[in-house]
Amino acid sequence: GRNRLSRFRAKEISKLGMLLAYIMARSCLVAAVVSVARRSGARPVSAFSTSFLVRTSPRSLVHHATSNRPVMSSSTLFMSTSTSTTPAIVPRVKAADATSPSDGPVVIKGWVRTVRKQKTLAFVEVNDGSNLSGIQCVLAFDDLDESSRKEINKLTTGCAVVVEGPLVESQGGKQAVEVAATCLKVVGDCPAETYPLAKKRHSLEYLRTIAHLRPRTNTVAAVARVRSQLAGAIHAFFQQSGFVLVQTPLITASDCEGAGEMFRVTTLDLDHVDSLPLTKNNEGKETVDFSQDFFAKPAFLTVSGQLGAETHACALGDVYTFGPTFRAENSQTTRHLAEFHMVEPEMAFADLEMAMDNAEAMLKFVTQHVLENCQDDLQFFGKFYEQTLLKRLETLVSQPFARVAYRDAIVYLQEEIAKDPSKWQFPNVEFGTDLATEHERWLAETKFNSCVFVYNYPKSIKAFYMRDNDEDGGETVNAMDLLVPGVGELVGGSQREERLDVLEKKMGELDLVKDDYWWYLDLRRFGSVPHAGYGLGFERLVTYICGIENIREAIAFPRYPGNAEF
Repeated sequence: GRNRLSRFRAKEISKLGMLLAYIMARSCLVAAVVSVARRSGARPVSAFSTSFLVRTSPRSLVHHATSNRPVMSSSTLFMSTSTSTTPAIVPRVKAADATSPSDGPVVIKGWVRTVRKQKTLAFVEVNDGSNLSGIQCVLAFDDLDESSRKEINKLTTGCAVVVEGPLVESQGGKQAVEVAATCLKVVGDCPAETYPLAKKRHSLEYLRTIAHLRPRTNTVAAVARVRSQLAGAIHAFFQQSGFVLVQTPLITASDCEGAGEMFRVTTLDLDHVDSLPLTKNNEGKETVDFSQDFFAKPAFLTVSGQLGAETHACALGDVYTFGPTFRAENSQTTRHLAEFHMVEPEMAFADLEMAMDNAEAMLKFVTQHVLENCQDDLQFFGKFYEQTLLKRLETLVSQPFARVAYRDAIVYLQEEIAKDPSKWQFPNVEFGTDLATEHERWLAETKFNSCVFVYNYPKSIKAFYMRDNDEDGGETVNAMDLLVPGVGELVGGSQREERLDVLEKKMGELDLVKDDYWWYLDLRRFGSVPHAGYGLGFERLVTYICGIENIREAIAFPRYPGNAEF
C-alpha cells in the first residue's frame, strides 16, 4: 500500500514540477519581450508605423511588417499596462461595425468609392466590403500632417487606402458616424482613366467580363455576403441537428444520375490522338484503352456526392455533403451552371416524408438566419431587383409548405392550360411529362402561392436509385421536388431503393455496369436499411434568397458552355 502511495505522490510531484517549469519559462519569455521593447524605445503604434501593422479585429491576426507569419496579439505581446513604453494599439474597425463614436482613433482600410474635394476639406467614401454603404472619411486639411495632405492628390475611385482618426457623429443624415481623419495613406494607386468600374451602374452581363473586379460593385458584393451567411447557416442547421459532415470525392467512376452528362478526367495525351492506346469493346469496335490511364479506368468529375454520402449514412445515421459538383450539360439558361455546389443530406432509417420535413425545416432555418443578419443587403435587392423580396422570404418562414402528388399536379396543369394553350411554351402535359420551369412556377406562384413539394414522380423520368412505389406496381418512384416561387425546382430528393434485387434489375434496364457500383450494391447486401435524402442546388438558393434572375451572379466565377475565364 505504501509503495502505491509513493508512486502516486511521485507522479503528482512530477506533474507539479512540469507546471512550475512552464510558469517560469512563460515568465522569462514575457520579461524578455518587455525588455526588448524597452531597449528599442517602443513608441505608440500607428497604422503607418514601419514596425508593425496591427489589426485588433477578432477576424484578424497581428502581423509583422517584414513577415507574413502571424505573431502574438497585442494582449499577449504587451502584457504590462503600467509603463509609458507600452505601445497604444490603434484598432482596425470594419465599416459595418462603425455604429457609434469612438473613444480614440481607429483605422479604416478599404477602397475608395467616391472623392469630393473642397478648398479646406475632402470627403472620401471608403468601402471595405463589410457592408453596402462603406464609411465617410472627412479630411480637414488643417488636421492632417504634410505627408497625408500630399496623399490627397493621389485619391481616385478604386484606389486602396488606410485612414486613421476617431469616429465622430456625422454631420450628414446618411450615416450615424464618420471618420475625422488625421492620417491618410494611399496603399494602391488606381488610374482613373483606365479603371473599368467608373461611377455608374454597369450591366450584369458586362460585369461578368471583368469577374475579377465585379466584387467591388454593390450587387456582387451583396450576393457574396448573403452567400457566405447562407453557407454558414446550412452548416449550423445540420450540425445542430446531429448530422455528420462528409467530404465525398470529386473524381468518380460512377454516374449518379445516369444521364451521361459528365466531364472526363484523363492524363492521356489528347494533343496526339494517334498515340492514344486502343482496345476493342464487347461489340468489336475500337475504343480508348482507359486501363492505361491514370486511374486505370474511365474517370469523371462528379455530378453528385449522394452515393458516397449513402455509405456513411448507413454507418453514422445522418450525414450531409456540401461541395462542388459538375455537369457537362450544354445549357445557356439562367438556371444552369457547369460547376455548382450541392448540399446533400442522407438519413438512415428514414422515408420520403422525413426527407421533406427536413428540407422544409432547413430552408426555413437558413432563410430566417439571412433575414436576421443581412437586412441591408436584402433591402438593396428589394429596391433594385425584386420589390416583394422581403415579404416573400418572410412568407416562406411563416407558412407551411404545400404538398401535392405528381398525378394531381398534372391534372391541375391540364385544366389551366386548356383555358388558353397559346400562353404556354410547353402546352402538352400528361403523365410522364418532365415538368418545365413554366409548369413548376405556375404551381408554386399561382396554384398554391407558396413553396410546394411535388411527390411520387413517374419512374421513367427519375434516377435509378429511387425507390419504386409498391402501391402502383412500380409505375412511380418515392421521389419529390420542391418548387419555390420565382425559381421553380430548388430541391430534389427521394427515398433510396434499399432492396438489392429491385436495384439490380433497374440498373440492368438502364445498362449501368454493375461492377462499377459493386460497393453501392454492398450497402444492400450487408445491413440494408430504408434511407432517404435530397439535394439542394446552393447557387439556386442564392438566387432565390437574393431575388436575382441569373444564376451566373450567384457564384464568383461562373462556368458555362463557352466560358471558363478567370
